[in-house]
This record gives sequence, structure tokens and C-alpha cells, in this order.
Amino acid sequence: METKRVKEPFPGAYFLGLAITLLLLYLVLAVGASLPPAVAGFGVAFLLGLTVNPRYAPYFLAVGLFSIPVGFAAGELQVGWGGVGLTLAELILLLFARRKQ
Repeated sequence: METKRVKEPFPGAYFLGLAITLLLLYLVLAVGASLPPAVAGFGVAFLLGLTVNPRYAPYFLAVGLFSIPVGFAAGELQVGWGGVGLTLAELILLLFARRKQ
């Protein structure tokens, strides 16, 4: 069997996509670093949680649910609120993924 090679939309398209992704990630981290820990943890985890492939959303949901009690019990507000943000993002993602089917 012969495998088909997927062509790029234009030369360098994947490199441009990588550069845009890294720039957006750096922007999210820079904004998150300038906010208070609880707000930064929630915001960054929520926004990045929305970008997860719906196939892997249940695993990220488990991670979010695990980090809520662990973060708050350890006094790490950024981790605790990040878990809340990640959990909410994955619940929203799963809700919309199921509606689309």
C-alpha cells in the first residue's frame, strides 16, 4: 500500500502555525505572570484547557479535579484555582463536544 503525503497549504505553513502558537503561549504566560496568583492560575488553566482535543478532555478533567483539593490543602492558591479553571474548561468542552455529535 502506498501512503499519501499530506501537502502543506503553502510552503512553511506548519512553521508559521508553530510560531503563532508559541507567541500566543508566551502572551498567555506573560499576562498570567502579571496577575495575582489565584487569578493567573484560574485564567491560564481555563484558557489553555479550552484548547484541548475533546478526545483527551476526560483525562484533563481528572487532572483538574485532582489539583483542586491538593492545591488548596497545600496552600497553593495558583494550583487550586488552576484546577477549578481547568475543570470548568473541560466541562464546557465536553458539553459542546457532545452537542456537536
